[in-house]
Amino acid sequence: MIEIRVLTPADPTDWPLWRDARLASLAEAPYAFKVRLADWPAGGEEQWRARFARADAVHVVAMGADGGPVGLASGLPGPDDARDGGPDGGGGVSELRSVWVGPRARGRGIGDGLLGAVEAWARRRGSTSLRLAVLPGNAAAVALYRRHGFVDAVGDGANGAAERVMLKRLTA
Repeated sequence: MIEIRVLTPADPTDWPLWRDARLASLAEAPYAFKVRLADWPAGGEEQWRARFARADAVHVVAMGADGGPVGLASGLPGPDDARDGGPDGGGGVSELRSVWVGPRARGRGIGDGLLGAVEAWARRRGSTSLRLAVLPGNAAAVALYRRHGFVDAVGDGANGAAERVMLKRLTA
């Protein structure tokens, strides 16, 4: 049984859980992220807690039957959120980030659950769309995102890298 769990800064066990899942994702799938494993381990507790301290973000993990994390995803306000309603919601674009499912857990709907949790968070914020960027060659991720209604939004070159930017409208 897989549990999708929303983590909070208030729970002192959540930041280490996020750290462990994030480090596992960076070690297992370096092709999927702009950030590298070497960028994080030396940061210590302060760096991990700072990443976790944003009250306007959501961090989600999928917990495996053994009690360990087998997947993760994040939601953050988009850069235009301040123009379109501010950090407390009311419009704008939210961003889907750091999506990963461990190799032994793939093909079991965990990615669907992670995306669903971040999308629900974005809708509660009043976001009008959810945006993501995926690195070239990650066909499995693109297929997951398309299955959830994401479409290509802009050409390559976003954020200084040859990323594919995809968007899902959250309003009818």
